[in-house]
Amino acid sequence: MSHKLAEFIRARREAVTPAMAGLPGGGRRRTPGLRREELAQLVDVSPTWLTWLEQGRPVSASAKMLARLAQVLQLSTAERAYLFEVADKADPEHGEAHGGGTGSEELAAIVAAIDAPAYMLDQQWNAVAWNAPAAELFAGWLNVDPAGTPNQLRFMFMTPQARTLIANWPERAQRLVAEFRADVGRHADQAPLAGLIAELSGASTEFRHWWGAQQVLGRDGGLRRFQHPAQGALEFNQVTLHLARQHEVKLVMLLPVS
Repeated sequence: MSHKLAEFIRARREAVTPAMAGLPGGGRRRTPGLRREELAQLVDVSPTWLTWLEQGRPVSASAKMLARLAQVLQLSTAERAYLFEVADKADPEHGEAHGGGTGSEELAAIVAAIDAPAYMLDQQWNAVAWNAPAAELFAGWLNVDPAGTPNQLRFMFMTPQARTLIANWPERAQRLVAEFRADVGRHADQAPLAGLIAELSGASTEFRHWWGAQQVLGRDGGLRRFQHPAQGALEFNQVTLHLARQHEVKLVMLLPVS
C-alpha cells in the first residue's frame, strides 16, 4: 500500500473531531481527531487492518471501503479524488478520463486565440504554451528565456519576483501546493515529479512545510490579484480547464473582472 495513502489517511483522521463524526468527545485524548479505533468502527473495518493501512503495509483496500472512508472523513471533492488516485482505484462515483495526442502547435494556437492572459501546464506544471498577455503579466516567469521549460512552482517558490507580483503571496503559495498535491496524486514519487518535489523542498522551507501538511485542494479558480511592476494593481478571474484528449494538460485563463 502506498505510503502517500497512509500519510493522507492518518492526516485526515487527525483532522476530524469526534463531534464532526457524531461521536462523544469526552475523556483524555492525545489528539483532537478521531482515534484509530473510532474510525475503524465508523468505516466497519478492524482496528488492526486500519493500523496496517496507516502504516503503509501491503493490505488491500477496495473501492467500496475507500468510498466509506471518504464519507466518514468528510473529504472534499478534491480530497476524495486524491484518495482514490493514490490508492490506484477507480472511484465508483466517477468515470475516468482518457488521454490522446495534442501537438505543441495546437496548444500554442489555442492560447494565442484567447484575448486574455492564458497558459497551459503539463503534469509537472511546466508551461508548455502561453500567449503574449500571459508573458506580459508574469514578469520573471513567462517573459524570460529560461535554460529549461518554465515551471510555475519554481517561479512561485524560487524566484524573488513572485513574492511581489502575486498579491497575498503566502496564502496563494500555500493553496498552490495543495492544488499540486491533488493534481499529481500517486505519481508524486515517480520521476520527474519526485525530483521536482525534492528540489523545491530543498530550496524553500515554505514549500517543504506545506507539502508535508498533506493538504489537498481542487483548482477551483476565482479572483486573482497581482501587483505588476509596470502595470500596477491588476485583478482577474481565473478559470482552469483540462483538455479532453490530454487530461493532464491544464488550460489556465485569467479573464477580466467584469
